[in-house]
Amino acid sequence: MTLFDLPLDRLRDYRPERDEPADFDAFWAQTLAEAANHPLDPEYVRSDLPYAGVDVFDASFAGWGGDRISGWFLAPRGASGPLPCVMHYIGYGGGRGFPHNHLLWPTAGYAVLVVETRGQGGASAGSPGITGDPHGGAHAQAPGMMTRGIMDPRDYYYRRVFTDAVRAVDVAAAHPLVDPARIVVSGGSQGGAIAQAVAGLRSDVLAALVDVPFLSHISRAVEITGQDPYQEIVRFLAGVRGSAEQVFRTLAYFDGLNFAARATAPALYSVALMDEVCPPSTVFAAYNHWRGPKEITVWPWNGHEGGGGFQSEEQLRYLHKLLGD
Repeated sequence: MTLFDLPLDRLRDYRPERDEPADFDAFWAQTLAEAANHPLDPEYVRSDLPYAGVDVFDASFAGWGGDRISGWFLAPRGASGPLPCVMHYIGYGGGRGFPHNHLLWPTAGYAVLVVETRGQGGASAGSPGITGDPHGGAHAQAPGMMTRGIMDPRDYYYRRVFTDAVRAVDVAAAHPLVDPARIVVSGGSQGGAIAQAVAGLRSDVLAALVDVPFLSHISRAVEITGQDPYQEIVRFLAGVRGSAEQVFRTLAYFDGLNFAARATAPALYSVALMDEVCPPSTVFAAYNHWRGPKEITVWPWNGHEGGGGFQSEEQLRYLHKLLGD
């Protein structure tokens, strides 16, 4: 790893112009309205695993198109609520994993709803998933999820993913243990991109914890990093010649810069200056467009792992101060 991107003093002021479709808001309003035609139909099945101090439920609900989306719901054992709830969205390729992967928030006194990313986690032994994605585009695609349906924003994979994530907030808000006024969206990498999108699409989240977010300033990312998942787009463009204009038109509906510019909740970001997966300039581009109050933790000597457990401690302190607990 090297310091391959802009120096930190330039990153702090890096705020590129946004490539925003004229119908961005209409596209997402229509998408969410269509999704609302399907009842959320949440289900919670108590786990029989012998955790002390934490109640664990196998959770599921109806996402985009009525497709079942799986996850976990964890809360401090015996809590009567109403509790703050952290929505946890997952990094690229991972599934919901195991309940023990998600004990941080309930041990701190919060509920957590872990939301699977449809179609991911099938090849991850450490973080397996069980949610499929029955939809896709009519064209060939590069391996992975980045080019699934990419020739049309209506077919694009992340339209379904972001819609699932928005609906998950309603699922959490309706849970009897959860205080709907204290819901926090969180995630790292792809999960950070999802949290960013949800905060931009709804004004009722209390805060956002956005770590080394993916899918931000996408046009720059594909030019300066040789790492996947962005390279899936590059390989697609290399094979499907002449498609670049349409591909980047689609991606503009899903770029984190456009969601950040609409997000008004307080946010704690993190960035790693040696991150070759989500380059620091793309993270700062989103952060500097974030409309609400914001802070960013900089990890100068780290790659895509970012702050790891150190950042988790920063988040605990941040929410403790924000919530006044």
